[in-house]
Amino acid sequence: MPAPFPWRIATGLLVNLLSSICIVFINKWIYVHHGFPNMSLTLVHFVVTWLGLYLCQRCGVFCPKSLSASKVLLLALSFCGFVVFTNLSLQNNTIGTYQLAKVMTTPVIILIQTLCYGKTFSARIKLTLVPITLGVFLNSYYDVKFNVLGMVFATLGVLVTSLYQVWVGAKQHELQVNSMQLLYYQAPLSSGMLLSVIPFFEPIVGDGGIFGPWSFTALVSVM
Repeated sequence: MPAPFPWRIATGLLVNLLSSICIVFINKWIYVHHGFPNMSLTLVHFVVTWLGLYLCQRCGVFCPKSLSASKVLLLALSFCGFVVFTNLSLQNNTIGTYQLAKVMTTPVIILIQTLCYGKTFSARIKLTLVPITLGVFLNSYYDVKFNVLGMVFATLGVLVTSLYQVWVGAKQHELQVNSMQLLYYQAPLSSGMLLSVIPFFEPIVGDGGIFGPWSFTALVSVM
């Protein structure tokens, strides 16, 4: 298979960057202006992700690989925690603090790989983590809108996200699958997990529920 042209790679990276920024701002807008429940919003995103992957495989973008649910169960659970906690961080922090907290994912991933997988990193790589960590700490310390709950969610989000990223790499290598093949099984499992616990934490119907009387604008923003 021929290598993609550089402009295609650059375009893909740019689209990914812009879409990620848009998603963050739209989600924050939904939380601030509509108060859509966090876990329900995550569930909607998971379902839409799976539907998108289903369409992709039907169009021949990738070929699904048969996987045992037990092999991706823990990964699906960490996927739930990763998205829910990062969304809670976004909901309870400013966008700046939310984004800076996510930067700590890299140092934590390196720490996990060093302690749990015996990987080694050069001194130059380790030194680059110092200004990152210091910058996040200073921002948190001087943030005029600092709140403890937001930082708790941000910390949990970083920890679970880091574990998820490490496990994704390990599972892809173990099962010999690409990211789309893995997510194709992971997304519906994660959706089922969230669906089973949402009734215990969030209303289902009525005001504030996923099937509540939301405005057309809110529904369009969520989708």
